[in-house]
Amino acid sequence: MAARGGGAVSIVEYFTEDEGGKCGYCKGTSSNYSNGMWAHGMTVQDYQDLIDRGWRRSGMYVYKPTMNRTCCPQYTIRCHVLDFKLAKSSKKVLKKMTRFLSKGEVAKGGGVEPMDSHSEDTGFGHLPVACTSEVNIDIEKPLKIVSLEEEIPESSKIQEKPQPDGAGEKGVPGQKHPFAEANDITESFKSIPKPGRGADPNKPPCRKAKDVRRERKLEKLLQKQQQIEVVDVSLHQEPSCANPCTLPLQHQATQANQPKLLEELISESLSPDAVHQLEVRLVRSSPPNSQFKATFQESYQVYKRYQMAIHKDPPDKATEQQYTRFLCQSPLQAENPPDGPDSGYGSFHHQYWLDGKIVAVGVIDILPQCVSSVYLYYDPDYAFLSLGVYSALREIAFTTQLQKTAPNIRYYYMGFYIHSCPKMSYKGQYHPSDLLCPETYVWVPIEKCRTKLDQSKYNRLNEDPNAEDEQSFRDLGKVLVLYRSTAMPYSIYQRRQKRANDEAAVRQYASLVGQTCAERILLYRS
Repeated sequence: MAARGGGAVSIVEYFTEDEGGKCGYCKGTSSNYSNGMWAHGMTVQDYQDLIDRGWRRSGMYVYKPTMNRTCCPQYTIRCHVLDFKLAKSSKKVLKKMTRFLSKGEVAKGGGVEPMDSHSEDTGFGHLPVACTSEVNIDIEKPLKIVSLEEEIPESSKIQEKPQPDGAGEKGVPGQKHPFAEANDITESFKSIPKPGRGADPNKPPCRKAKDVRRERKLEKLLQKQQQIEVVDVSLHQEPSCANPCTLPLQHQATQANQPKLLEELISESLSPDAVHQLEVRLVRSSPPNSQFKATFQESYQVYKRYQMAIHKDPPDKATEQQYTRFLCQSPLQAENPPDGPDSGYGSFHHQYWLDGKIVAVGVIDILPQCVSSVYLYYDPDYAFLSLGVYSALREIAFTTQLQKTAPNIRYYYMGFYIHSCPKMSYKGQYHPSDLLCPETYVWVPIEKCRTKLDQSKYNRLNEDPNAEDEQSFRDLGKVLVLYRSTAMPYSIYQRRQKRANDEAAVRQYASLVGQTCAERILLYRS
């Protein structure tokens, strides 16, 4: 929906039901607690801010676990893609895929992987149903906006002091300069004592293998330093035909003897001469583009087989209508700013095509600071390829590519981490990762959280006992509501709708979304 001025706005309808539901993790019948709202439309920035407060979407339904009440607390988890380090288990999955694609090898004993989907949390207990409210909203129709200034007489206006802009993120401490590091290594190399003679002067001296390996490593680092120094000198010279710029040499020197990057390991499996050909296509699902429409039926059939084989759903449950509500409909409005990624922001399907047919689909949201994984489903016949882990690695690599054109996209959100559930705790293997503190909404490295979560399922996580939620609810009157097609602060709505008895619900909503979102997102009022 457009505001009076052309900008997109978010519109939600908050539900106050507080009954416990069935838990898909511990199988409790009425121990799963959460708050939810139906999003009739939502900007990508608003959704980014909401998931940074522990919210998550399932179709058009957006929910937030009640962390201190629910049986299996669900902590939002994100991975730093720019510093991503491959675990041995992830390398094995990539090598398994490479052997299958290049030679057709099928791993023996391959079955359904323990972490068959890296987004199982969306599938349990939060399947959206059609919204039954009588809200009739024309998304394209401009809204009428009533401000406090328009409603309050001139004599009673309150002069407010302008709020200062939020402080920027603190800079990451710089790493040690490579030249200084190389000099330290050189000094260490010079200080290594020369080996003594052996018992027989005609035979080489007896030396420990680890000393030999250490000396070889230091020799290579010394050569690396010398190469960098040559490049450093050349950078101060004007490039010409006789003296071309040798910047690529520096890149080659710094990459020497480094472990292969994720992108390199993925590209190795995509040879045009391989026995099997794998292609990943990004198609916009909301609003659906022509590619999405053309492949809808094939993609749905993969989903249906997945739900029946992996989650044991009966055939009449995984219907086309349920699939559409769950994984195709999205409240996120497509945005294509000039400084954004080429694909734009919004909701997409990442389709994995093997030899001309769809074998897996990753449902993702591309947001201003991250790629958020929504769900994954795949053809059960290819479970031996560990497609849950493989697709997560491909999405991490995809996020890294987006970051090159949209620098603010630096994180890969994996949904929820549940420490007590093996199907959800495996997400901690993607390093480095953070968990979201459920009280102060700051990110905490997962290494600092594990011991606390071993002791208690629910934990504050933030180590600072004095820290508070910076977006905590402060002013109920400034909550933005939509009433009779008019956007207005809640204080004006109360004066116009004198019989309104919804203050407790609005107060709860504002405390969960935070003050900034409460003043920006339109809360529907009947």
